[in-house]
Amino acid sequence: MRTLGIDIETYSSVSLQKCGVYAYATSPDFEILLFGYAWDDEPAQVINLTREGLPEELQEALYDPDVIKTAYNAQFERTCISAYLGQTTPPEQWRCTAVLSRKLGLPASLEAVGEVIGLPEEKQKLKTGKALIRYFSIPCKPTKTNGQRTRNLPEYDPEKWALYIEYNRQDVETEWEIRKRLSRFSVIETEQPLWEADQHINDRSVGVDVTFAKRAIEMDEIIKARLYADAQELTGLDNPKSTAQLKGWIEETAGIEVVSLNKKEVAGVREAANNDNVDRMLDIRAGLSKTSTEKYNAMLRTVREDGRIRGLTMFYGAARTGRWVGRLVQMQNLPQNKMPEKDLDIARQLVRAGDLETLEACYDDVSGTLSQLIRTAFIPRPGCKFVVADFSAIEARVIAWLAGEQWRLDVFNTHGKIYEASAEQMFHLPPGSVKKGDPMRQKGKSQSLLSVTTEASVHSSLWALWLWAYRRVN
Repeated sequence: MRTLGIDIETYSSVSLQKCGVYAYATSPDFEILLFGYAWDDEPAQVINLTREGLPEELQEALYDPDVIKTAYNAQFERTCISAYLGQTTPPEQWRCTAVLSRKLGLPASLEAVGEVIGLPEEKQKLKTGKALIRYFSIPCKPTKTNGQRTRNLPEYDPEKWALYIEYNRQDVETEWEIRKRLSRFSVIETEQPLWEADQHINDRSVGVDVTFAKRAIEMDEIIKARLYADAQELTGLDNPKSTAQLKGWIEETAGIEVVSLNKKEVAGVREAANNDNVDRMLDIRAGLSKTSTEKYNAMLRTVREDGRIRGLTMFYGAARTGRWVGRLVQMQNLPQNKMPEKDLDIARQLVRAGDLETLEACYDDVSGTLSQLIRTAFIPRPGCKFVVADFSAIEARVIAWLAGEQWRLDVFNTHGKIYEASAEQMFHLPPGSVKKGDPMRQKGKSQSLLSVTTEASVHSSLWALWLWAYRRVN
């Protein structure tokens, strides 16, 4: 079986960081500029796709199950090549060197990995790459000097373009050297299928109620505009969101010195001021600073023409623990639904209809209601439903089992209050003496969370459950 190492340089007017690789690669102006590759141990080559097409041999290899494709952060190459060729490249045929690097506790970036493992200078990623990427791969600001253009093409600076080609070739060499050096370390067999499952999940996507998300944003903007106007009327300030201006107003109004208005200090400011207008202004400020509905904006940035969002998870994204991490909308950290299901459904219908007047009549805290409704913006396929589930203290349980830490297992098998029990063990306190709300409990919680180590076997134990569930429905 042959191995094909790949690294590409691309262009798109869509922000990769804000919108993700799927939105980036489906932009109308997306294109692959350079295709760097190397067969097995052969020297790296670069194809300039701005002047020639991808050879048939490579096109066939990209879908040949007897050819293993490798890349650093392979999801990017796989997704972009799939968009470029109009056909999804199977993740089962790919290997991601970045996952192996993260598994071994190495840095996330290719450049940093090369430095850490001691690659010779000629094998390391070229440090000129960032400037070249900014020049050729993202839109430029139109100026009189550049003739008001919004993009730099190869012919505008042939010398830089030649450097970009060399940069691409060097990346292939660097990735190959890293893969060669890391290949001596064994990879847990379950990791590759988990990565493949993650790729399929991201390819499949999740549906979004775009109309509902737009209405929620419109309502939030109206509410914040009202709050801003109220703040200006109450304080007389040009910009009541300015911390410096607001501190001065409070000091003048209440006759106190205000050192800070951060979350920890606001309660003290209220108490010291003892002033109704200050209380009201601080309430308004809290409403203006709410960012819980920003997830609706993230949905609209990342949703594609088919009403679906792709690329919401990243395999082995968390350093050391190896856990999945959320991307873009951060679905692993959505606000909870605390209102009854019936109220939730009514509120959702009112928001989708744009009926702010009735929504305000029914719910005192509209901003909070919009936050609780974020989960409902994701919609399942017809005839299906979403089931939300979570494992209770799963990492702490599995690690205790792997470590044979019997006292912790006894806690989980009885009352389950591991944070309280951890604090009692740490400070030699009587069993049952630490209660919820006790400062000692927070110390026990910190210790319990820090006990999540780099054991890759923990990662496999947890996420093998996800793989099992994925296979059950496919």
